[in-house]
Amino acid sequence: MPSLQRRLSGAPPTMEDVARMAGVSHQTVSRVLNDHPNVSAGTKEKVSAAISELGYRRNAAARSLVTRSSKVIGVIITELEQYGPASTLLGLQEAAFRNGYFVSVAGLRELTRDAVLESVNHLLNQAPDGIVVVAPVQAGVDLFRDLELKIPLEIVAGGLAPEGSQEQAARMAVGHLADLGHRSIAHLAGPEQWMDAQRRASGWRGELLARGLVAAPPMTGDWGAESGYRNGLEFDAAAHSAVFVANDQMALGFMRALHERGISVPGDISVVGFDDQPEAAYFLPPLTTVRQDFRGMGRFCIDHLLLEVSGGTSRNASGSGTAAGSGAAEPGPAAAPDPRGAESTPESGLIVRSSTAPPAK
Repeated sequence: MPSLQRRLSGAPPTMEDVARMAGVSHQTVSRVLNDHPNVSAGTKEKVSAAISELGYRRNAAARSLVTRSSKVIGVIITELEQYGPASTLLGLQEAAFRNGYFVSVAGLRELTRDAVLESVNHLLNQAPDGIVVVAPVQAGVDLFRDLELKIPLEIVAGGLAPEGSQEQAARMAVGHLADLGHRSIAHLAGPEQWMDAQRRASGWRGELLARGLVAAPPMTGDWGAESGYRNGLEFDAAAHSAVFVANDQMALGFMRALHERGISVPGDISVVGFDDQPEAAYFLPPLTTVRQDFRGMGRFCIDHLLLEVSGGTSRNASGSGTAAGSGAAEPGPAAAPDPRGAESTPESGLIVRSSTAPPAK
């Protein structure tokens, strides 16, 4: 039997092998693979059983010649060691898979034009239907915005926070502290060149201003726990009763330094973080923080790009129609749950734990 000979020789099974085992034509196998409606349930079952038995896999290269679609989305990402970009990539891969696409990832070794071209050319060799760039700093956005490609290019800067805005999410965190009664709320910001850091600092200032409170010059870290620790050692605990920290990792180091100085959290100082990393609930004390919707970020990226791939228009941060590849934008409100049966989006918003309390009297 030809299919048996192919299996014994190690050759991959073909559509003809599947058709022979199922007792149908290869056109029927093709209809089943493409989910054609005019195929009976019994035939689908026989073909599916044969596919499973033979271990048949579709020839992606041949299919792309027919459909003119590789079903591949290229992703270029910087700062992959940071929690935000790494989590965004996971959400993006999940959303792409649910839409029938594979993701090919290229890192960016440095923010130079040569490095950008190297990453783009690496992806173009795989004939992707489009490219998503996750660029958290403005310099990266500017480098990619100047590219002229024949396929859609979507540049996304920043995460997807509650209400769709990093600034609004920061205001939510600061508002929580103010509602508890804190009137002097410090800020430990992220690196100045990161757009998320800028937006969160802007939200902190905006909320204090709206409540008639003074914003002292912020501290600055590099997103890492060590920089939070160093700032915690120098923090003027007598001048403030609360701190809004721009991410959870810095909050971890910051609280460790306060503990070593004999300063109680939240007895003396309340602390709020941002991101809700999985470990945040196990800090000592558990950290009050803002949970971001990284799955929503992935859906936003993929939906935005696939609209451009199909020749439609997409929406920018304000939700209005925009031409394909119009540049970086912070996403608008999180998209509705995926109708394909995906898990519901994890809860986002302010997650209140034990690191915040009313100020000591």
